[in-house]
Amino acid sequence: MLLAIDVGNTHTVFGIYRDDALVSDWRISSTLQQTEDEAGAQVKLLLGEAGFSPKDVSRVGISSVVPNLTDVFASMTRRWFSVEPVVIDSTLDLGIEIHYTNPRSVGADRLCNAVAGYAKHGGPLIIIDFGTATTYDVIASDGGYLGGVIAPGVETAAADLHRRAAKLPKIELKLPGNIIGRDTETSMQVGVLYGAIDAMEGMITRIQQELAGTERKAARVIATGGFSRFISQHTSVIEICEPSLVLEGIRLICKRVART
Repeated sequence: MLLAIDVGNTHTVFGIYRDDALVSDWRISSTLQQTEDEAGAQVKLLLGEAGFSPKDVSRVGISSVVPNLTDVFASMTRRWFSVEPVVIDSTLDLGIEIHYTNPRSVGADRLCNAVAGYAKHGGPLIIIDFGTATTYDVIASDGGYLGGVIAPGVETAAADLHRRAAKLPKIELKLPGNIIGRDTETSMQVGVLYGAIDAMEGMITRIQQELAGTERKAARVIATGGFSRFISQHTSVIEICEPSLVLEGIRLICKRVART
């Protein structure tokens, strides 16, 4: 069995795979002060709730955008599971060509999204990951990673408004029934959520226009990440919603690494 660990700035997601099937997954808050023992105890507890133990895990893959936690989870893997983890980065044989100026600067989560998206759906693709940041990853018809866009995430935008403006409250991230807000909270909900949706739709249009010069067909649009289901329900440009695409990318990369 494979334990896939997706370490993000806000949340860490764990997934257990039996062969190619995701059988259980969990999402917890990312804690920078966490020790390897605390991480191990937490993972053991989650596995136990699903009827598994550390002895059931023979492989571990880690995608992390938080360097301090990368080291914590890698050490935790060695101590609690007695295996050497596969830590995802651009130096591995990913099976795709990376066209970024500096491939090492591409986040592991974006690499996993690209690998999994292309393996499942071919190309060209635009993969939008709704997390702490909203990232757009563009995959060519031949599987090449062309690059993308990074923008503030929905929760990040809402939190920053509250933090920077003394009279703006924390808001619940839900869409009100009207566009013209008649109180501060509703006005913020409209601005943050419809603003994010409209910005996303505009960005997709711009990316498709640029791709039209090199691709014979329009790119399919896939959404992933914590807010993907919510956003997908309120736009017509997203064709496929796969919240666990990073976990699938970890599985595919670990499988490829094991064969080499």
